[in-house]
Amino acid sequence: MPVSQINQPGTLFVVAAPSGAGKSTLVNALLTNDPNIMLSVSYTTREPRTGETNGESYHFTTVSDFLERQSRGEFIESAEVHGNYYGTSKAWIHNALESGKDVLLEIDWQGAQQVRHFFPQMTGIFILPPSLTALRERLYKRGTDSEEVITRRLLAAGNEMAHAPNFEYVIINENLDSALADLTHVVKAARLRFAQQFSRRPSLFYDLGIHAQ
Repeated sequence: MPVSQINQPGTLFVVAAPSGAGKSTLVNALLTNDPNIMLSVSYTTREPRTGETNGESYHFTTVSDFLERQSRGEFIESAEVHGNYYGTSKAWIHNALESGKDVLLEIDWQGAQQVRHFFPQMTGIFILPPSLTALRERLYKRGTDSEEVITRRLLAAGNEMAHAPNFEYVIINENLDSALADLTHVVKAARLRFAQQFSRRPSLFYDLGIHAQ
């Protein structure tokens, strides 16, 4: 493991999925069970949904403000998804990881590719539905989108799921409890990688005569 990749004791998790696969439900359950993971709050230009709070769910902003921040290079990743812009603060991610905090990004596959450019040691996790039929049912049951939006999301799902091979882990969310257990195991395994263990307790490794290559 290059020394350049052993300088941030925090672990970066990137979770992506097509709309309706249950990504948010799984992520929220993981965060409830594991207080050592911080959810990165993205900027977005879409309208808040019922129950969402500015600064907690997202930083809701205007298109003009978003594009200005983007032009200043503030985002480590940004993308336009279903007609709305999303972006993640570059400085916030760096500071959190360097302070030893684990961070989870809940973004799309395009954003994940951009994040990997800056953080090649990230842990990529893709959530899949058990079938397209189940995905369709979940989108309708959610009741937050119009018929037109649901149709657009279903059409986009095939393209989104085609990028699952670019992620280290794939979890099929057929049963919530089982999928959450899988996600929890991935998090625990990622924390045991050499880079994370070395950066958190370098003195132990040096005392044992173990050094980064």
